Amino acid sequence: MSQRQAFNWKAFFASVFTLALPIAFQNLLSTTASMVDTIMIGSQGELSVAAIGICSQITSLFFSCYFGFAGGALLFFAQYWGARNIRGINRSFGISLLCMLLIALAFGGVAVVNPVFLLRIYTDKESIIQIGIPYIRIVGFSYPLTVMVLLMNFLLRSTERVKAPLIGSTVGIIVNFCLNWTLIYGHFGMPKMGAAGAAVGTLASSIVNFILLLIFLLRDQKTVRMNLREMFGWDMDFISTYLKKCLPIICNELFYGIGQMLINVVIGRQSESAIAAMAAFRVLEGFVFAFFGGLADASSVVVGNEIGAGNHMKGYRSMKAFSLLCPAITFTIVSIMLIFNRPLLGLFGLSAEALYYGKYMLLIYLAAGTVRTCNYIMNSCYRAGGEPVFGTVLEIVCLFTISVPATWIAGMVLRLPFLAVFAFVYTDELIRLFFEWRYTRSGKWVKPVTQEGVATLEEFHRELGRK
Repeated sequence: MSQRQAFNWKAFFASVFTLALPIAFQNLLSTTASMVDTIMIGSQGELSVAAIGICSQITSLFFSCYFGFAGGALLFFAQYWGARNIRGINRSFGISLLCMLLIALAFGGVAVVNPVFLLRIYTDKESIIQIGIPYIRIVGFSYPLTVMVLLMNFLLRSTERVKAPLIGSTVGIIVNFCLNWTLIYGHFGMPKMGAAGAAVGTLASSIVNFILLLIFLLRDQKTVRMNLREMFGWDMDFISTYLKKCLPIICNELFYGIGQMLINVVIGRQSESAIAAMAAFRVLEGFVFAFFGGLADASSVVVGNEIGAGNHMKGYRSMKAFSLLCPAITFTIVSIMLIFNRPLLGLFGLSAEALYYGKYMLLIYLAAGTVRTCNYIMNSCYRAGGEPVFGTVLEIVCLFTISVPATWIAGMVLRLPFLAVFAFVYTDELIRLFFEWRYTRSGKWVKPVTQEGVATLEEFHRELGRK
């Protein structure tokens, strides 16, 4: 039977509300945790805000190093769940967990033992470094928990169990807020720890979130039965398939992280007010990501499930719908932030100069962030569809030939004003959008890993008019 039929928008939006909204709220809670840290630290002065921002950049580099394995796992989880292949899900979980834990232990070890080394990469401001040392040292202990929580979240989302991650994040943010309030300011007879107190709250939040998700996974064995023997019972065929699909994603995230690190090095050499404004902007950007990131994860699950089940045309049309919906949402959210920029940025205890920077950073992001959202969604769907190479090559080539050199020259060579340097960060997005939209329409990114998906692939190509 032909897969070509009218696109069911009602079913599409039902899946958006069922999957994306809980994920978006969970992401929003995670961003709220970051915002709580930054706002509470804001009472300690602009330097403390800048220090937290620099530490967040270190965590972002760590994220880039391990997220390739998580992104690969999401690809397999979604397609295997579409085919109801529980053994495949278990094996994907096990190999991804091992790789991610090794990276977390390496990064966490450096953060705990030699935090100054990491901080000096990102800034030359000694006052900021001294505030950041205790924060990043404590947060380093949370890195192994962070990767396990993310992988469990991806597994639960891919198998359409979105309530447990939301509950875990809710309890985690409550713990984080309470400990921040107690330890940053020294309430209830506790020591006044400042930035280090925020780090303790982050660590405790990770511990609580991990325990809650682990309990849920162990108790809910009806949906996906977690089996240790299957998790680590790999054969060479599976390892080969896993690496073939994951390596491009791993390279994408790793090189993207390196590119962003170089950009952050430039930002870290700007004025202290600019660094503080950037820290506040990253928190607000996180709110935007909370919504479109939830949609991106939902799009990966929906598209991956359909392609894994052999419903390629439905997955193809869902991908195009997501790539239009998400930028529209981003534009709306950033527009609202721009209207209320003064009270929002005022939460972070910024100086007048930093507030000025923040306002115009949001204006630049109104255009650039909307385009970036569209690129992000399409690349996520390529991966869910089984094609991790095209988006990887395009993103890395554009990043290192356009965005990074432009930002570096603007900030380190020409010494342009900060806002001009910030604008150059997004110079590659329009070029990527042109190529990605053409590739999306071609349908060449549909490359299933399941037998059910392979069986209907030729029919899908015929319907698109491709040989």
